Amino acid sequence: MLGIERRRKIMEKLNEHKKVYVQDLSQLFDVTDETIRRDLEKLEQQNLVKRCYGGAVINDHTSQDISFFKRIGINSVGKNYIAKKAEFLINDGDTLMVDASTTCLALLHHLKHKKNLTIITNSIRVINEFVNSDFNIISTGGNLRSHSYALTGAVACDTIQKYFVDTVIIGCKALDIKKGLMESNEPESIIKRQMIEQAQKCILLADSSKFDKIAFTRTCDLSQVDYIVTDKEPNPEWLEFIKSNDIKIIY
Repeated sequence: MLGIERRRKIMEKLNEHKKVYVQDLSQLFDVTDETIRRDLEKLEQQNLVKRCYGGAVINDHTSQDISFFKRIGINSVGKNYIAKKAEFLINDGDTLMVDASTTCLALLHHLKHKKNLTIITNSIRVINEFVNSDFNIISTGGNLRSHSYALTGAVACDTIQKYFVDTVIIGCKALDIKKGLMESNEPESIIKRQMIEQAQKCILLADSSKFDKIAFTRTCDLSQVDYIVTDKEPNPEWLEFIKSNDIKIIY
């Protein structure tokens, strides 16, 4: 097994149990304790874990895969503010791809007055909440991640690849100038990546808590984003980066 694959499985264990032990991992992967210690050191350098005596614990603030119901209650004021700002980027007749993030859900509630919107989504919450709306909704289908109400996997990706849209609207777990957009889990990261490929324009909805954070898996470079809509003005380094990369920011 390659080291990168082993570290990915270690992170899966950490997401489930919050703590791992060197001896248990060395037996599980049939490698030496020293190999596991090097793996944990690399994960710590990425700010994903904190090493402790005999093992490591997860950095919850960056890598925890928080459930949909917990996420929907986090910074609801900021999400609603972002949704109001992003509303004006969407026009009547637009075709959209929308991920399963809670901020995207908030935005759709502000778009109900728009006419002839087509929405392709992997969110079963969106399908449920807007079943009686005037939106033309296309579900990706796929494997259900009940933890986040998101459809993922090969079927979802195949559906997404069939369509080309005006705009993709996504959220993220973390945002870093050098590392780009990141997610807490790979299945949803893959879906977001595929959606971006199918859209002419990409809108990222990210509240200020997501900036300068690290999460488990990389989604894409910031160069693939056209608009960032957030709730507070970023620091000067971010503003300079955004300007130099021809990204438009709204706050």
